[in-house]
Amino acid sequence: MRDLTEKIGKDLSFVSVEAYNLLRTNLSFMIPGKNDCRIIGVTSTSPREGKSYTAINLACSIAWSGKKVLLIDADMRKPTIHKVLNINVKPGLSTAIADVDETCVQRYYPEENMDVLSAGEIPPNPSELIGSENMNKLLTKLAANYDTIILDLPPIGVVSDGLSVSPYLDGMMVVVRHNMTRRSDITDTMRQLKLSNVNILGFVYNAFSDRGDSYYKYKYKRGSYSRRKYYYEKNYYRTKEEEAEEQQ
Repeated sequence: MRDLTEKIGKDLSFVSVEAYNLLRTNLSFMIPGKNDCRIIGVTSTSPREGKSYTAINLACSIAWSGKKVLLIDADMRKPTIHKVLNINVKPGLSTAIADVDETCVQRYYPEENMDVLSAGEIPPNPSELIGSENMNKLLTKLAANYDTIILDLPPIGVVSDGLSVSPYLDGMMVVVRHNMTRRSDITDTMRQLKLSNVNILGFVYNAFSDRGDSYYKYKYKRGSYSRRKYYYEKNYYRTKEEEAEEQQ
């Protein structure tokens, strides 16, 4: 049986849909005085904490509310969104930044008000590219057409891409996972975000079960990587040592 954290959109349980709707509502109050497009980053402390699924489902929730939303796969090292949504990976963000070209955006037809900008071809310098002035120009250009832009960013505890683009964001959400994320990882991530003067919107507490079964809730709380390698390959396999370390 597929993990419930892998479900998206209308496949989610009623409780999860309502949790994302609550998260959407909370975000509308977290950036006061912002009448135009809100640009929000979604990151985590380390891989496999559910940031991409959180970004996707939050975008779906915003679309259900009648607002126009653009979901950007800004994890150009290990893109995920195109696989989950079954859309083309390129042309995508890497091309859009290089040419300041908004035509790389794709319609996501299952949701009437939702568009997607996939990661595109993996560049040799993703951190420099995503933090460039061209990225700022692209976001400014795109913001004219949307109420909200959500960026799925790489884990802060692994690479600095999320910090590079942070000056162009209105705020950052951090996804943490029940029985996986370590306090030390959260502390290190918060330190890096604060040193970069990032507006931290809060935490999304993911994959919590209060029944002891496969029932998941998504909780919102205001608010160093364990040194597993962040691979570029399509498949990620944990070593026995990593699995043992995770169980500790």
